[in-house]
Amino acid sequence: MLLLLSLAFAMPANSYAFQEQQAQAIKQYKGEVIDEDTKKPLVFATLALEGTNVSTITNTEGEFLLKIPSGTTSENVVVSFLGYETKIIPLSDLKNNNNRIVLTVSVTQLMEVDINAPKDARALVRETLAKRGDNYFDDPTLMTAFYRETIKKRRKNVSLSEAVVNIYKSPYNSQRRDALELYKARKSTDYSKLDTVALKLQGGPFNTLYVDIMKYPEFIFADGQISNYDFTFSRSTRINDKLIYVIKFNQQLGIAEPLYQGELFIDVENRTLTSAVYTLNITNKTQAAKLFVRRKPAKVDVWPTEVAYRVDYREKGGRWYYGYSNVLMEFKVNWKDKLFNSVYSMTAEMAVTDWEKNISGNYPKGSDRIKKSIILSDEAIGFSDPDFWGEYNIIEPEKSIESAIRKIQRQLRRSKSKNGTSAAP
Repeated sequence: MLLLLSLAFAMPANSYAFQEQQAQAIKQYKGEVIDEDTKKPLVFATLALEGTNVSTITNTEGEFLLKIPSGTTSENVVVSFLGYETKIIPLSDLKNNNNRIVLTVSVTQLMEVDINAPKDARALVRETLAKRGDNYFDDPTLMTAFYRETIKKRRKNVSLSEAVVNIYKSPYNSQRRDALELYKARKSTDYSKLDTVALKLQGGPFNTLYVDIMKYPEFIFADGQISNYDFTFSRSTRINDKLIYVIKFNQQLGIAEPLYQGELFIDVENRTLTSAVYTLNITNKTQAAKLFVRRKPAKVDVWPTEVAYRVDYREKGGRWYYGYSNVLMEFKVNWKDKLFNSVYSMTAEMAVTDWEKNISGNYPKGSDRIKKSIILSDEAIGFSDPDFWGEYNIIEPEKSIESAIRKIQRQLRRSKSKNGTSAAP
């Protein structure tokens, strides 16, 4: 994940999977998911249509938009969130708008925890990583995913890029890397708020895909690095009616390079990682900057102040698979000839909304694949194809982002009118 100032790449070709997908009538349901006691929104809660691969995620205001193909035979929506009791709601009980779903914190009694539970947290983590071939998808899988990246200057939204991508997922016990294919992308950017510095995130969807710890343990728990961490049992909880160990980890004292700290949520019975939430230890901002900043003007200093990650897995038929991930990076940009610095945050998130077995096992050709060096905001062409976005489950935009987009669109129309050109659609 790199912070760049300028780069451009060729537009990948359209995806075969989406070309084959037939447009169909859909029903959509809007609402919010909140905590029962505090009434606060639950961010990144999952809503899944029971017995299918259709799902969506709540946004940073706890709001969701769930799109379901007409004629579906499934009768229930499963709503889940880390540390909360899962709720199953009959689809017939949902309205088109203003649904309010309340979740209750899951309280686990100590007597529920197996007295024979392992006493060595590090050994449990090693066992979990070693069982990825047993507990996760063992067939090539073709996933449909919605990806979004946003840039904020302090609390103001200045850029939004979104895409629908295909993920050609290789089996978890395979060393083969996953491939990505871009089908549709759109963006909206207010460059006047970027202080003439165009912040760009290199890697696009790969930034979120590589947070899949069970597929890519080398990015955080490489064989040679797992000994650099301390692991401790934190607590137990219930997620989707499964008893979960929460394992805390942090880099050991005396390790100079920036590593990670956070929590791993491991299924007690099957030794399966169900979720992980962790951050980069930024003890040396110069070292941390070298991990992310690829190019910058000489008179500008850029360094990260926060780097956080999250990954969630889902289960079907006794096998688990990557379902959602999120990356948050906050940077300070300091101009040497200015009194005050600027603070930017960049968020990238990807949610799998559908999947099927990749029976042929074929991967996209080289010319069709997204390159790891992609900058999505350079590939996207604008918010000009609303009919397309109607078919797919996406993460519901925050009201503030929608407002910013409308404002930018109005500005673009006025600009074109002044120049004597036709207004944007």
